[in-house]
Amino acid sequence: MNIQWYPGHMTKAKRAMKEDLKLIDLIIELVDARAPLASRNPDIDELGKGKARVIVLNKSDLADERYNDAWASWFTAQGYHVIRANSRTGAGVRQVMSAVQEACREKIERDRKRGIKNRPIRAMVAGIPNVGKSTFINSFVGKASAKTGNKPGVTRGNQWIRMNASLELLDTPGILWPKFEDPQAGLFLAMIGSIHDEILNRSELAVELLALLIRSYPAALRERYQMEEQQDLSWVASSVCDNKSAATALLSHIARIRGCLMKGGEPDDMRAALLVIDDFRSGRLGRITLECPAGFADGRREGS
Repeated sequence: MNIQWYPGHMTKAKRAMKEDLKLIDLIIELVDARAPLASRNPDIDELGKGKARVIVLNKSDLADERYNDAWASWFTAQGYHVIRANSRTGAGVRQVMSAVQEACREKIERDRKRGIKNRPIRAMVAGIPNVGKSTFINSFVGKASAKTGNKPGVTRGNQWIRMNASLELLDTPGILWPKFEDPQAGLFLAMIGSIHDEILNRSELAVELLALLIRSYPAALRERYQMEEQQDLSWVASSVCDNKSAATALLSHIARIRGCLMKGGEPDDMRAALLVIDDFRSGRLGRITLECPAGFADGRREGS
C-alpha cells in the first residue's frame, strides 16, 4: 500500500507553528510508542533546531514493554529527554515536568543570572494527528483544557494553556509531512489511526497488519482469535512479508470464527478487517510494537 495524506489545513498549521517557535523555549514532542520513528514528523526536527526537546512515548501501555525500553534508550542516546506515558490514565505524565526543568536548565540559570524571576517556561506540544496531544495536556494540567477525540484532526488551531506559574503550554494541531518517502511509515501511521480511515482500503490494511503479526506476534493471534495451541500458523507461508495471500487467508479465517459472514456463509473480509484493526488499536490484541530501533534487529522494520 502506498499511502499519502496531507490535507490543506496542515500547510496552514505548519506556518502557524513556524511563527510560534520564536515564542517558545521547548518542544514537547509526542510520538506513538507502537511506531516511535514512523510517528515523528521530520519537519518538527527542522523547525525546532536550537530548542530544548522532550520526547514523550505516548500510548506506551499499548506497546511491547521491551521495545519501550529499547526506544527510550535510543532517543536518550540521540540527546533527547524521554518519558514513557499513558495519557489516558496519567501514568508517567507527571514525570514530564521534571524532564522540562532538566531540558531547560541552562535557560533557567541564564534567566537567574540576568535577574529575571518568575518567567514561565513556554513549551510547544507537537506531534502527528491522533498521537494524544490534547489528552496528554488535559492529564498534565489536571483539567479539560484541550478538545480531544479518537481520530485525527480534532485540534485545528493553536491554543495557549497555563499549567502553573512556571510553565505554559501551546497546544498545536497534529501535522504530517507532505510526502512519505518511506511507504512503510505511511502504512504504520494508517495502522495506529493517524490517517483518516475514509481514504484507506481497510481490507488491505488489515492484511498488512496480519502479515506483521504472524511474523512477530503469532501468540497474540492465537489467543485473540481462538486458535488452538497446536495451530502454530505453519499453514501460513513463511514468506508472508512478500506474499500477502497467506495473511488474506488468515483474515477469512477470522471472519468465520467471529461470525463475519455474508449471505450464503461466505466470509465478510471487510467486517473482519475492521475488527482486526480495532482490536490492534484498542490493545485487545495485546501490547504490540510495529518497529524497533536500529541495532535491535528481530526481523521487523528497524528505525535508523
